[in-house]
Amino acid sequence: MIVYIIIIFTSLFSFLALQDANLMNRFIMYPYAVKHNREWWRFISSGFLHADYMHLFFNMFVLYSFGKGLFYYFDLLFEGLSVYYFLVLYIGAIVVSDLSSYIKYHESPSYRSLGASGAVSAILFAFILINPMSQVLVFFIPMPGVLMGVLYLGYSWYMAKRGGDRINHDAHFYGAVFGFVFPILLKPDLYPDFIDKITFALSL
Repeated sequence: MIVYIIIIFTSLFSFLALQDANLMNRFIMYPYAVKHNREWWRFISSGFLHADYMHLFFNMFVLYSFGKGLFYYFDLLFEGLSVYYFLVLYIGAIVVSDLSSYIKYHESPSYRSLGASGAVSAILFAFILINPMSQVLVFFIPMPGVLMGVLYLGYSWYMAKRGGDRINHDAHFYGAVFGFVFPILLKPDLYPDFIDKITFALSL
């Protein structure tokens, strides 16, 4: 249920902002305004905005695809706290993924960023942590989730250093790392279980 609520809220908020430039400017991640005007809400609100409908669709599709499965696992692992931890993971990833933008660009009046990509990356990588050998499609090519995760991190790191394509690859990278680490902090047994699942699959 919480996955659907996030998708509906994000879609409505993004739709309204795409129709209203003032609303978009008020809530987009704008590091310069965060530092000089103390507009700290942008660390969260920016994660519910999108640049266009394709950007919105892609993020919500990935959230839907992996969020439902992850919430099922959270329900098994954390029982009555599953909704709370899922929201902390999602919103925490928005904040963490925006931190790199803030650190890099807090003195740049022209820089803006937005999107749920950091949070969605966290959902994806939390899912991979719990079920690393699940098959995922990358450009219609099936591969184990853990392999896709390694490729994703490598690509995000490389593109963040290269720059020039107006995509916040840092947000993808740090959101993904947060998504992997956060469940381990809550339940440390998840990490050796992650290794065991990979080792077992490789031994077959």
